[in-house]
Amino acid sequence: MATLFNWGVKEGNRATPVVVKMENPNWSMVELEGPSEEDFLITNPSAGARDKRREKNAKQLTWVLLLKAHRAAGCLTSIAPALLTLVSAVKRRVASGRTDADVDNDRVGREKENPTVKSRFYSCIKVFLVVSVLLLCFEVAAYFKGWHFGASNLQLDYLYWAPAFGVKDFFNWVYSRWVLIRTEYFAPPLQFLANACIVLFFIQSLDRLVLCLGCFWIRFKKIKPVPKEGVLDLESGEKGFFPMVLVQIPMCNEKEVYQQSIAAVCNLDWPKSKFLIQVLDDSDDPITVSLINEEVQKWQQEGANILYRHRVIRDGYKAGNLKSAMNCSYVKDYEFVAIFDADFQPTPDFLKKTVPHFKDNDELGLVQARWSFVNKDENLLTRLQNINLSFHFEVEQQVNSVFINFFGFNGTAGVWRITALEEAGGWLERTTVEDMDIAVRAHLHGWKFIFLNDVECQCELPESYEAYRKQQHRWHSGPMQLFRLCLPDIIKAKISVWKKFNMIFLFFLLRKLILPFYSFTLFCIILPMTMFVPEAELPAWVVCYIPATMSFLNILPAPKAFPFLVPYLLFENTMSVTKFNAMISGLFQLGSAYEWVVTKKSGRSSEGDLVSLVEKTKHQRGSSAPDLEEIKEEIQRQQEEKVAKKKKKKHNRIYKKELALAFLLLTASARSLLAAQGIHFYFLLFQGISFLLVGLDLIGEQVD
Repeated sequence: MATLFNWGVKEGNRATPVVVKMENPNWSMVELEGPSEEDFLITNPSAGARDKRREKNAKQLTWVLLLKAHRAAGCLTSIAPALLTLVSAVKRRVASGRTDADVDNDRVGREKENPTVKSRFYSCIKVFLVVSVLLLCFEVAAYFKGWHFGASNLQLDYLYWAPAFGVKDFFNWVYSRWVLIRTEYFAPPLQFLANACIVLFFIQSLDRLVLCLGCFWIRFKKIKPVPKEGVLDLESGEKGFFPMVLVQIPMCNEKEVYQQSIAAVCNLDWPKSKFLIQVLDDSDDPITVSLINEEVQKWQQEGANILYRHRVIRDGYKAGNLKSAMNCSYVKDYEFVAIFDADFQPTPDFLKKTVPHFKDNDELGLVQARWSFVNKDENLLTRLQNINLSFHFEVEQQVNSVFINFFGFNGTAGVWRITALEEAGGWLERTTVEDMDIAVRAHLHGWKFIFLNDVECQCELPESYEAYRKQQHRWHSGPMQLFRLCLPDIIKAKISVWKKFNMIFLFFLLRKLILPFYSFTLFCIILPMTMFVPEAELPAWVVCYIPATMSFLNILPAPKAFPFLVPYLLFENTMSVTKFNAMISGLFQLGSAYEWVVTKKSGRSSEGDLVSLVEKTKHQRGSSAPDLEEIKEEIQRQQEEKVAKKKKKKHNRIYKKELALAFLLLTASARSLLAAQGIHFYFLLFQGISFLLVGLDLIGEQVD
């Protein structure tokens, strides 16, 4: 039969033939021969020679294409060894790296969590993963047998036939029984849960849209809180409004940032006789205690009105620290208190921009400033955090301040009226979100709040995923603790029904409970399950279009972050595991709900701020102006030393929950590929990859 396809081929050709089978029905087999030595000879440019060369060039082209196809096939065969190499590398990393279940015993004062409580959530995910892998094996076998059962073409009568003898018939019977069980028992509750999450999704999206419209209205109308006194002028002391202000800096083992925060507060532009600085130190490291004490003494010698307070027993964490400081006898001489965490660096005119809002406004209890970040462009993790916090301040805090006069206190960069704190009951140690607790209680007593979007206070963002995860756990478990404690007081409070509805439904349930619940349940549980139970359907617009729209709204306050829209969407779904776990632990009072870990800081500051600060300090001391080049070199040298020191101590952490969900989502993506579900496949694939990157600690800086 080969002779039929040897048209135009020399009989004397000694090249090895290549047989290519083709699927086209008009062709069954073609023999293509490799080039011989004569094909590469240069001939005279005659007409016959040109025809001969044209014929030989066609053969050469065919041969080159076949060689490239052979190389492509070789690349495909090398995928399996590459995957095995990747798996072995991951195994070595898991064996040598620390996991999120490890406890750093070298840190004194860190409470060890109950291992049973800590592993309960992870055990459920492992069981779910094993079941999903088994189901995927069944689905792959059924796919190659040509079975494609779905809600529309499922024939239930076919499923009741009795099995015959033999392994093949037994497998047919088992798979048919599984289809029957999932159709009658699994699909209805899964579809109900999916519909419920879609409804919650709509409600939360509507809330997000209303907030964005409110922010647009504020910008369009140029609504902005304006103090009655106007801009202060310290030269005209009689006309200015200079009440007594107490400034507090709570800190605990903040060795990296204590100098810059104390220096920034000591240079606040306010009459020195009118404000007092309290450095409230809860550090348990003797070296850190000594360094902070020496720094305070140095500023005392320079004429700053500053005191150092150290607690030996750290009861109540930050709330206990602030409560202890407010019990000092001299606090009664002050009317307002400004609070700054250890990594916050207020500008010299901070008090001049915030305190005047209290004049002739006796109902005002809190003035909150916005945060800005010195390291927002440090890595991908800080960029994604900046998107979230920009939306929080620009939209949530500003809209709630203008239209409701209530929002959650951010715990720092704010000025309180001391009377409002005392009337609300003072700082309480019952939750890990003491700032939100005092804000809720003050609002129930009728106090109003103001948020200043144009007044910024610089601080740091967590640069490692471990630090960010601990922070988010505290921020999402604490509100659920507080909701359990405050619900009776909210119901009994003498405030309007609208304010009660806002606090119970919008502030607590929708934004603190429903958001992490549906985000984790819908995208990490229900969506993978619908791949194995196709009778329960999840529309494509729920998977793709609505989340993309909501992410687009979230990123509007940070327009420079638009290139990170897709990573932001995937990372927020990845963080839903931590947020959901924290929400559950806070709601049901599990062991981790009371966990308080100080967020790790690197001590970064903007170079311009440090230079201006040194200039101002030298000017106040009466010495000559400093050499800016020397200051810049010193700053650069210190940062290089910190980076070099960190590189020696870095190690990898392995996060088991994230890795388990990564393999679960990738398994579901393989099942969706069999079902030819395009959008679902891509979403599950990229979401699984994002979980894998986070689980292997490949986002942000590594942990010391």
